[in-house]
Amino acid sequence: MELEALKASWNKLDERLAETEIVNLRLVKEMIQQKTKSAYDGIIGQNLYTVVVNFLIICVVFPYVYMNTPIRTVSFAIVEGVMVIGMIPLIWKLMLLSKFDLDGKKCNELSSLVLNYKKICHSEKLWSTILVVAALISFYISELGFNPCYKFEVSRMLVVVGLTLITFAVGLGIGIYQIRRHTQQLQEIERGLEELREFEK
Repeated sequence: MELEALKASWNKLDERLAETEIVNLRLVKEMIQQKTKSAYDGIIGQNLYTVVVNFLIICVVFPYVYMNTPIRTVSFAIVEGVMVIGMIPLIWKLMLLSKFDLDGKKCNELSSLVLNYKKICHSEKLWSTILVVAALISFYISELGFNPCYKFEVSRMLVVVGLTLITFAVGLGIGIYQIRRHTQQLQEIERGLEELREFEK
């Protein structure tokens, strides 16, 4: 009788331990998902911020500068065209990120999305650099070579060059910070997916 009672209590203890282990595993999984989701939200936020800022520059800031300074129409079109082209990878990345669903997709599918996203980011850096350099060269040739307002006026030329350099320096500083933060968040997502893959086995 005592042996049966001991077996029964031992079985109950085993059941409780199993339930506790299941609960603990569920909590660990939820914590990893939350951390991964937080990093994902950060990347979404950063991309949305970049899109909004670029949109404001394209639609408000640069048109205002164009209407209040003697910038040529050709120069304005060059800069606007480059900024619009620069929006394409941003929108592409947001469309790809919208497919990221931690609850509805397996880790392999999510890892594939992250890999595609990284490829777009890598291509975007190269093309952005080429576009910006080409736009600056074209802008200066157009303005300093063909705009009669700037001919023989060194002070105006210095203002244009100075403002460009300041804008470039500020943009470079913000860009470096965003790239570092973005890289950290992307690594966190990849680590989270690697850890969550263990729960699928």
